[in-house]
Formats: sequence, C-alpha cells, structure tokens
Amino acid sequence: MSTPSLYSAREPIFPRRVSGAFRRLKWWIMGLTLGIYYLTPFLRWDRGPNLPDQAVLIDLANRRFYFLWIEIWPHEFYFVAGLLIMAGLGLFLFTSALGRVWCGYTCPQTVWTDLFILVERWIEGDRNARVRLHHAGWDFKKWRLRILKWTVWLLIGMATGGAWVFYFTDAPTLLVDLVNGQAHAVAYITIAVLTLTTFVFGGFMREQVCIYMCPWPRIQAAMMDPDTITVTYRDWRGEPRGKPRDETAGDCIDCMACVNVCPMGIDIRDGQQMECITCALCIDACDDVMDKIGKPRGLIDYMALTDEPAEREGKPPRALWRHIFRPRTLVYTAMWSAIGLGLVYALFIRSDIELTVSPVRNPTYVLQSNGGIRNIYDVRLRNKSSEEREFHMSLTSDSILRIQLPGKDLSLTFTVPADTTLSQQVYVTARPQDPAAATHTTDLRLWVEDLTTGDRASRATSFNGRVQ
Repeated sequence: MSTPSLYSAREPIFPRRVSGAFRRLKWWIMGLTLGIYYLTPFLRWDRGPNLPDQAVLIDLANRRFYFLWIEIWPHEFYFVAGLLIMAGLGLFLFTSALGRVWCGYTCPQTVWTDLFILVERWIEGDRNARVRLHHAGWDFKKWRLRILKWTVWLLIGMATGGAWVFYFTDAPTLLVDLVNGQAHAVAYITIAVLTLTTFVFGGFMREQVCIYMCPWPRIQAAMMDPDTITVTYRDWRGEPRGKPRDETAGDCIDCMACVNVCPMGIDIRDGQQMECITCALCIDACDDVMDKIGKPRGLIDYMALTDEPAEREGKPPRALWRHIFRPRTLVYTAMWSAIGLGLVYALFIRSDIELTVSPVRNPTYVLQSNGGIRNIYDVRLRNKSSEEREFHMSLTSDSILRIQLPGKDLSLTFTVPADTTLSQQVYVTARPQDPAAATHTTDLRLWVEDLTTGDRASRATSFNGRVQ
C-alpha cells in the first residue's frame, strides 16, 4: 500500500483581466511604487563640496546613510531602528483596521507579480488564451510566446537588481561602469542574484511566496478581529446560487468571475481564508456582473464581520470610522506617533559636532621632572557639517588644571575637515602645589567650541593624581 503524498502539485493560476475602482487603484499604486524604486537613485541633492549629491544613498564605504538633507552616521543607527519599529507598528495598524491591505496593494511580491502578469497578458492573451496555451503542445508558437515573455521578465528582473545596487553608490557613474564592464564584481553578482529571484518569484512562484514563504498570513490573525474591515462575501444575500431569472435564488449566479480574477486562485465565497490578500479584484469582478444582471453592487465587498447580524436583518452597518477608530487601532496609532515624534525631536536637536573622550590609562599618569602630574586623553571630534571648521579646546574643573595640545605650544585651536572625525591627543597637567596633583581623582569636563557657529560640546571625565 503506497503512502499518500502530503503535498499536492501546484495548479497554475491564470487571473482574468478585470476593470474597476480597485483595479485602477492597484495600477496607480504599482506605477507609483515602481517609479519611486527605479528613479529615486538618480535624484540629485546638493550637500556642498566633498559630499555625495545623490538624494538617497547608503554609503557603506564611508559608513553613511543619506536621505535628502538628513545624514545618518553609524553611531546614529537608532534612527534606522526607530524607522523599522514604525514600519512594523504601521503594518499592525493597517492590518488591524483594513486587513491585509499591505499584501494586496504595496507588498513588493504583489507589485512585481502584477507587473509580470500584465506582461504575460500582453504577450499571451487573457485568461482563456493563456489556459489554452498552457495545455497546448510545445510547437513554434508556444516557444515563441514563452521565450518573448521570459525575455521581458528577465529584463524587468535585471532592472530591479540594477536599481537596487544604485542605492549603494553614485547611480549615474555605476550605470556607465556596468555598461562598459568596469563595475566591481559584487555589483554584477548582486544584479544577477536579484534578477534570478525576481524572475522566479514574480513569474513562477507568485502565490506560493505568499502562502509558503511569507510569515505574515499566519501572523495577521493576531492583528485582526471582527471589527476589521476586510473583503467578505454576503452569503445571506447571494445564497442559494442560481440563474438570474430564478426568483427563489440569491443574487449570486455562480459565474465564477470572482474566482477567475483572483491572483491567489481562491473562492472568496468559501469565507475568510489565509491565502486571501484582500486585493479586492473579486469586488470589481462581482460588481461588474451585478451591473449586467441588474442587481445592486456589494455582493462581495469590504465590510466588518460585526455588521453581519445587522445586515442580515436589513439594517444599515455601523459607520466606517467606528470600525477603524477603536481601542486597538488607537493604541497602535499612539505608539507609532510617539516613536515618530521622538525621532523627529532627536533629529532636530542633534548637533553638527560630537565629542568623545577616552583617558589613556597606561600609564595612569605621567610624573614630570618638576613634580607635576600629567594625564593624557584621546579626544575624537566629529565635524558633521559640510565645511571645514576651526575648534577651540578648553576645560572646566573645581581644581586648578592646565590643558595643552601636543606640538601647539600655547594654542588650543585645531581644524577638522568637513564630514570627518579627527583624533586628537590632549594633555591635562596639575602643578606640584595644585590639590589635583595629590588627589586620587578629580572631576573635569573637556569642551570644544566651533569658532564659526559658536556651537559647543563637552564630555565629563576625571584626572588621576599621584596617590601618596
């Protein structure tokens, strides 16, 4: 007796073309998101001399992230972490309020799959023509159409991979180097990998990525509740299914239009399903059929499950805002807003200069020939402005201490180039008669002042004296 397989073979899905409000919305979103992705690396932003003029750039070589006028340094990664947390909370918020709208409209897998299906439809025809071609033998026509389709898919995949690497270096320069064969091998490898994955995921795996590879379908249930607005079939209005002229039948004529347009290949009339990405194409298809048979729209529609009892009795549903603005979504909104305001506040209060001080503790102090005590400090000053600046060093302490820069005699000024971190040693000395010379530790604070803007930065540290 053979053991039955736990896995079934994939049934190819051939979504039918549909028109309607939600399909038009998806076209606009697809055009907007793809336009942003492909064109953003070529936008310019003047940051001044010696700085990149690419509007959005992840400069790994110099450990910088540039976004328009914002420059993120490695030690400011908390900005990136905060944005990722906001993205997660935003996903929770939208899922709680409107179901899987991210999956249905803006997920990269959905956007590129829509684009690939569009190309497939242009080349091979609509659903019925693609079904016939799928079952036909491999003759010249089938080979010609498939090779043409796969070629366009590969070009889209190549553009996708190419756009990705443009975010990591100057896009126009890299584009020329790629065409001339002078780009680094890493760029070609990255483009090849992303071309292949885009080609496979968008062209062949499609709904399988959403069902088997993406964890969100299994997590979304925790974000949703009966008040969530999601795509639903009004079975109390549609059942029993029958012909349009059958007075005993419901509004559903079992035309399968909602199934034929579904990119996941499911039947929304079977109820809520993990595979549903709430793209709402079934709504457009059903509304079109209702218009043709003279029935009211909305047999398949966005609605909340809590409205079902009222609608079954012919009563109007609750207002949309009452479903969206409820305790769960308000908590998500408050958390999202608090993090966003915190990041904005941190962004505007940060200074163009940052100072770190590290005492040299080997040796702990230096005994000078005149009996004085010297401590050495490694100071790192970061000039985050776009121009060279001159700084003045000073200290404050309750005890008498003297500061000196090696090799500068009495001068306490030094220059830091634009967008650079300078390492500078600093000597702090106590004379033999000063109390700090015979005190175990003495608190002090090192200051730097930007002589151009007057901005100041400081760090607290301690002075080690000679213990008797």
